Amino acid sequence: MARSTPPTESPDSPTPLWSPAAHRAAHRSAQRLVQIGVLINAVLAVIKLVAGLLGNAYALVADAIESATDMIGSLVVWGGLRIASRDPDERYPFGYGRAEALAGAVVSALMLGAAAGITVESVSEILTPHHAPEPWTLVVLVLVIVVKEALAKKVASAGDASGSVAVEADAWHHRADAISSAAAFIGISAALIGGEGWEVADDWAALVAAALIAFNGLTILRRALGELMDRAPEPAVHDTIRRAALATSGVLDVEKLKVRKSGTAYYVDIHVQADPAMTLHQAHILSGRVKGAIRAQLPAAAGVLIHMEPFEPPTDAVEVS
Repeated sequence: MARSTPPTESPDSPTPLWSPAAHRAAHRSAQRLVQIGVLINAVLAVIKLVAGLLGNAYALVADAIESATDMIGSLVVWGGLRIASRDPDERYPFGYGRAEALAGAVVSALMLGAAAGITVESVSEILTPHHAPEPWTLVVLVLVIVVKEALAKKVASAGDASGSVAVEADAWHHRADAISSAAAFIGISAALIGGEGWEVADDWAALVAAALIAFNGLTILRRALGELMDRAPEPAVHDTIRRAALATSGVLDVEKLKVRKSGTAYYVDIHVQADPAMTLHQAHILSGRVKGAIRAQLPAAAGVLIHMEPFEPPTDAVEVS
C-alpha cells in the first residue's frame, strides 16, 4: 500500500517555516542531550550510592535512587522522542507526536514512585538509631548539585526551544535531583553541626527531597495528561493564530478557532469568514493565503484546516411598530 503524504499548500501561499526536516533535526538534538543525561545519571547514581553507604548518609542513598530513576526516565524520554520523530503515515495521519506526552507521563510516574520509596526508607531510618554522616559526603553533594543543575538548564533550554513536554519533563527530573541533593547537603550539615541527637537530620532532609520530587512529578503529569486529552494550549497561541488570519487581506472575521498540540506540533482548525460573493476558486486561494500567514507566525503549525464561510454582519434589532 502506498504511503500517504501531507497535503500540499496552495501555490500562492508562503513557504511554511515548519517542516518535517526541521522537526527531525530538533528531535535529534534533544535525543543527544538525553543520551548525555543517561550517562551522567549512571555515573552519579553509582557515586552517590557508594558514598551514602560508606558515609552513613541515607540522604545520599535516596539521591542515588533519584539518579537511577533519572536514568530510566531519560531512556523513556529518548524512546518517546525517537517515536515522535517519525513521519505521519496511513495508520497515524496526525503523526506520532503523542509519544512525547506519553513519555512525560511515564517520567512523572517514575518520579512519584521514587518519592514514595524515599519516604518509606527515610521514615525507617528515622526510627532506627544510626551513626552521623561523614563530613566528606558534603563534597560529593556539591559536585552533584553543580553537575545536575547545569544539565537541567541545558535540557530545559532545549525543551523551551522545541516545546516538547517530554524534554521539559526530563529537565525537571534533573532539577529534582539537584534539589534533593541540596536538601541532603542541608540535612547532613545539620547532623554534623548539631552533633549527638542530630544524626537523623539527613533522613529528614531526604523526606523534604521526596516531597519536592513528588510535587514536580505531579506538575509534569498534569501537563502530559492535558496534552493527551487535547487541552487547549496557552492563550498566546490562539491570539497569534487569530491575528495572523485577520491580518490576511480578504478575511473579514474569524468565527471559530480550535487548536490542539501533539508533541512539538500544533494542529489548527479555524473558521474564516469572507465576502459571500466570492467564487469557490477565490475562496480556495484565500484559504491558502490564510494558512501560509498562520504558519509564518506559528512555525510549529504542522496542520492547518481552514473552513471558509460567508461573512454575515450583525443585524440591528427590528423595531416592533
